[in-house]
Amino acid sequence: MNEIRDWFAEQASGLFASAPDVTVDAQEITVVGKLAAAEQTAEQGPTTTHLIAEFRERTRAERIAVARKAEALFGRKVSWGVRDGESVVLFTHLSVPVMTRLRQPERVVLDTLVAAGVARSRSDALAWCVRLVGEHEGEWITRLREALRAVDDARAAGPHQH
Repeated sequence: MNEIRDWFAEQASGLFASAPDVTVDAQEITVVGKLAAAEQTAEQGPTTTHLIAEFRERTRAERIAVARKAEALFGRKVSWGVRDGESVVLFTHLSVPVMTRLRQPERVVLDTLVAAGVARSRSDALAWCVRLVGEHEGEWITRLREALRAVDDARAAGPHQH
């Protein structure tokens, strides 16, 4: 995973104000960077929404070229986004089906969310629950990710089978 992050830090260096955040899973690489101009306020210039739209159009060809290289190298789709303070705007990104087996008590929770109009479907309700856990247990999830990175680093530094 560090190889992918390092590769994007180099390849996308001219796109963002600083090295982008790179999130990797089995299907997708999501690259989110901070816009150099995003620090302007509405009084100083264009709105953030306008700046993001302008960035998206101006960098489209370069982002596509980088994404094609990455997809060939790493075998995953690439998604792009920008960060403005705490909010993130993703451009196109994957929505991947996930198989799960739920017992009745878990299905009842999802069905309650659907019946209450919180979610349109069980799938949306499950995604809502996952986002909620991510928001409320963010520090714990971050610690888990860091531990997994340390395991990846240890494996990479360890003996290699020939």
